[in-house]
Amino acid sequence: MEFSRLGRTDIDVSRVCLGTMTFGEQNSPEEAFAQMDCAIDHEINFFDTAELYSIPPKAETFGRTEEIIGDWFSKSGRRGEVIIASKVVGRSMMKWFRGEESRLSSAHIREAIEGSLKRLKTDYIDLYQVHWPDRNAPIFGAAPSFDQVDASAEIAIEETLDTLSQLVKEGLVRAIGVSNETPWGVSEYLRLSANQGFERIASIQNAYSLVNRSFESGLAEFSLRDDVGLLAYSPLAQGYLSGKYRHGELPARSRKALFNRMQRYESPQALSAMERYFDLAEGQGLTPTELAQAFVMNRRFVTSNIIGATSLEQLQQNIKACSVLLSND
Repeated sequence: MEFSRLGRTDIDVSRVCLGTMTFGEQNSPEEAFAQMDCAIDHEINFFDTAELYSIPPKAETFGRTEEIIGDWFSKSGRRGEVIIASKVVGRSMMKWFRGEESRLSSAHIREAIEGSLKRLKTDYIDLYQVHWPDRNAPIFGAAPSFDQVDASAEIAIEETLDTLSQLVKEGLVRAIGVSNETPWGVSEYLRLSANQGFERIASIQNAYSLVNRSFESGLAEFSLRDDVGLLAYSPLAQGYLSGKYRHGELPARSRKALFNRMQRYESPQALSAMERYFDLAEGQGLTPTELAQAFVMNRRFVTSNIIGATSLEQLQQNIKACSVLLSND
């Protein structure tokens, strides 16, 4: 396993990160424990979670993933071997988080981290991330256009960053990061850190794959110039790039079969591109999964590649695929 430095911190993370959002919904605690054991056995020291998880988000399961990880920490005694990343939800009308609209205010962030620490059964979180912005922004597959600003309706990034910085000073958090963020948002976080002495963001967790390369248009330059590397999520485009949904197939227990939430990758352009990638992989003697994972691992701006699975077999296949080196061709 190779390791990367997390931003400008002193934290080294494995270049493969275990994504955990299926724990407590698609995966039982026993299955989740087996996945975490397997990850450690393969020298993966980086686990990513969120107060939002399990997915899909609902009142009955929010925080369940963190609880399962916390139970594993208690049972295994391996907390010290893991760099654990979690997230605070952005602006949301999901009322089960704070009993009202969730915001990235100081009070809400404080409430969020107290809950995460309790569920994770730990007294610190290594990387604490803003899951998505408080402001209106084109994220989560929204159309890539933006023509309206209403700063009066936003919690200022300055307040959010000030609170996160205090958490670092108090020892509750070692490093901070953003997720589902835009170039303007990353620039603002870095500007405020430089001008006002706030803690510096160490990472950007955004979607990135062969069929979602918007990170390259603006954010990649920040990663390489300012040491805020990408934690790439959804490297298989929610499973589509594995080929398991090819030609209309719908595997039992797959996320699409269970939740039907994945339309962002079903446009004619995306499906056409995927078919060409499948042909390319076959021509190079690779599986579709190997091509997709190796592509993400090959990018210089990627600090770690977040892989997820609902079975040990899938997890092992993904770990193996991440070690594939692409030829020059």
